[in-house]
Amino acid sequence: MATKSKVFNDPIHGHMEMDPLLVRIIDTPQFQRLRHIKQLGGTYFVFPGASHNRFEHSLGVAHLAGKLVRALHQRQLELKITPEDITPRDITPRDILCVQIAGLCHDLGHGPFSHMFDGMFIPKARPGYKWKHEKASVDMFDHLVEVNKLEAEMKKEHGLELPDGLELPDDLYFIKELIAGQKDPNQPKDLKDPDEWKRRHEDKSFLYEIVSNKRNGIDVDKWDYFARDCYHLGIKNNFDYSRCLMFARVCKVDREEQICFRDKEVGNLYDMFHTRNCLHRRAYQHRVANIVETMITEAFLKADKFIRFEGSKGKMSLSATIDDMEAYTKVTDDVFNQILNSSSEELKESRNILQAVVGRRLYACLGQAPLKPGVNLEEMEASCKAALARQVPPVLDSEDFFVDVIKFDYGMKEKNPIDSVRFYSKDDPSKAVQIPKNQVSGFLPEKFSEQLVRVYCKKDDSKSLEAAKNNFDQWRSNKQFLLQDEDIKAPDGTPEDQQDDMKEVNPVGSNVE
Repeated sequence: MATKSKVFNDPIHGHMEMDPLLVRIIDTPQFQRLRHIKQLGGTYFVFPGASHNRFEHSLGVAHLAGKLVRALHQRQLELKITPEDITPRDITPRDILCVQIAGLCHDLGHGPFSHMFDGMFIPKARPGYKWKHEKASVDMFDHLVEVNKLEAEMKKEHGLELPDGLELPDDLYFIKELIAGQKDPNQPKDLKDPDEWKRRHEDKSFLYEIVSNKRNGIDVDKWDYFARDCYHLGIKNNFDYSRCLMFARVCKVDREEQICFRDKEVGNLYDMFHTRNCLHRRAYQHRVANIVETMITEAFLKADKFIRFEGSKGKMSLSATIDDMEAYTKVTDDVFNQILNSSSEELKESRNILQAVVGRRLYACLGQAPLKPGVNLEEMEASCKAALARQVPPVLDSEDFFVDVIKFDYGMKEKNPIDSVRFYSKDDPSKAVQIPKNQVSGFLPEKFSEQLVRVYCKKDDSKSLEAAKNNFDQWRSNKQFLLQDEDIKAPDGTPEDQQDDMKEVNPVGSNVE
């Protein structure tokens, strides 16, 4: 029986209708796996509402991807979606379907606790191995199509890979380019230049900005997770993506087609990146959430060689599953409970750490301090641990501390992402222009990135914590690595409450912001 379209009722976007091919993908074990991977990882241990998973986020991104493509067509009739008289620039039903599939599958490669796995666990488990979840998403998409025998169905029943009268490469590679961001990491060898976009005509380059926008970071992935995360975290969202949908259009910029926005929406886009920064400060980089993920990472590292997952070539360790999608399909947040509920002596150390997490016996945060730009992080960490581990009663060792570097920015490190966005006016919608920051508002930030060092103590007795806190307070005057009061010229009337709060030692297991 042929798959039919299906309507999903979502708390963020309301009723979302999915194409039969999307439903076919959703109903595979590889996609259903996302039901068991928390969207915000360890943040759930701090914010009890943050229980949502990658599954619903992926549905939302597919929905918004379709809405944005159709909005571009409705605003510009020259971007047709009809098969007659097709030109290279025209949006076709195949384009819409491919973009939606990419939105649906863009997070297939996430591991346990989402970014904790690829940002903390894998770099420590496999030092020097460059791997990100986007690569795993492409690999998992290939695996999903192969084991569920979807390729023939895609071609025969859904019209993918048909030429549309043009000499276009196949759609499966185009989908993987969209997932990876601009290009498929597994490009075939017959391409002359693997860095070029080869899977759609250059007049359709704007399609690559919908799911994963490497140009300026404005994409439907962020639109969904801003709205969804704020909803579940209980944080107000000042950014309205529906206005972006309403005022987006395609313009030619430097001989390339880009998605541009009405000039009056520049403030809304600044709100978007401000929302991103606020979410990182209040939730994603929350001091308790970070140390929870650090402790889970330590437990996973100690358990890595003792837990096994069956793959295509036999059983393998947790960190090795990223090389085998059959095994990786079985890797979800359930690894946490697998270790926690084990009785194996080999997993005792890992189990003790996770029991401490569940029992809220967490490492105590001693405080944080702003880092100077461009400091050597390894030297800074060595200096900090040496200052903290002074040999005075009670004796403290450098291994009793964890030093965490926190980075805040607007998504493009020290750059202002709005500098990479182009706008059009009501009077001349075909002309794309830049809008300088000083023409928007005088209240916008002067710089767009900063780094903080946050220090935790693993000991939980009061004497050790008091001694560690005193040592940290003395190290805060270090002028080689840290910004001092004279370096930070805050405007008159700027509250210092948050900085003062961080000077106090957080109670062990505290989850209060």
